Amino acid sequence: MDPVLNISAYLFTPLTDREQLRETLLARARAGNLKGTVLIAPEGINLFLAGDAVQVRGFLHELRRDPRFADLGAKESWSADQPFRKMLVKLKNEIIRMDHPAVRPADGRAPSVAPDVLRRWLDQGHDDEGREVVMLDTRNAFEVEYGTFTGALDWRIERFTQFPAAVEEHRDDLAGKTVVTFCTGGIRCEKAAIVMDDLGVDHVLQLEGGILTWFEQVGADHFEGGCFVFDDREVLTPQLRVPEEFETRREPRRSALA
Repeated sequence: MDPVLNISAYLFTPLTDREQLRETLLARARAGNLKGTVLIAPEGINLFLAGDAVQVRGFLHELRRDPRFADLGAKESWSADQPFRKMLVKLKNEIIRMDHPAVRPADGRAPSVAPDVLRRWLDQGHDDEGREVVMLDTRNAFEVEYGTFTGALDWRIERFTQFPAAVEEHRDDLAGKTVVTFCTGGIRCEKAAIVMDDLGVDHVLQLEGGILTWFEQVGADHFEGGCFVFDDREVLTPQLRVPEEFETRREPRRSALA
């Protein structure tokens, strides 16, 4: 097994002590020789970290001792090398920017569908109530180029802030269908499903855990290509590995979370 453990995690939970939290998490990460990016906003936390497995899991264990982060889940993958060059903890207005302040996932999650249930729906061609299932990619257009669900809708947005307007434009096309929003790890799906419900789209669900959880629990079924990730690895296959053509490529495409 490759020696470097990579984790991605997020949680919508109100945070009022961001400055103090930033200093605590930065010191803890550096003590464990971890690298990556942690975003802290009033609405919650979003993090991508990599390092020795004992240190990474220890970081998560300490974080979860804070009751606000007790429910923080993490997705794991492995790499031969450290995919991050620095350890950054940043204060942001949102952990995923949408510029839609009425959307508050911490006040209540949008309904979700588990990967195994969704696979059954896609296999049979409809959900359990007989409605057509439409997969909606909420990621930015350049991410979609690396891979997506077969037949998924892609509205070619360049920034997540454009998503609400795209919903308004395409809302009528979704009538009478079950819409499943998805993204890399679930964070954009949370906000996307809520804003769609607010804008009057019925039968909207989010894919629980996003593409990375789909890869972990289902694999390559109904998915074409790989999943873009915001570190030096650039893309992961459905086996949660770096494709051979990227293994020796160490120049990062992007240096920050988006």
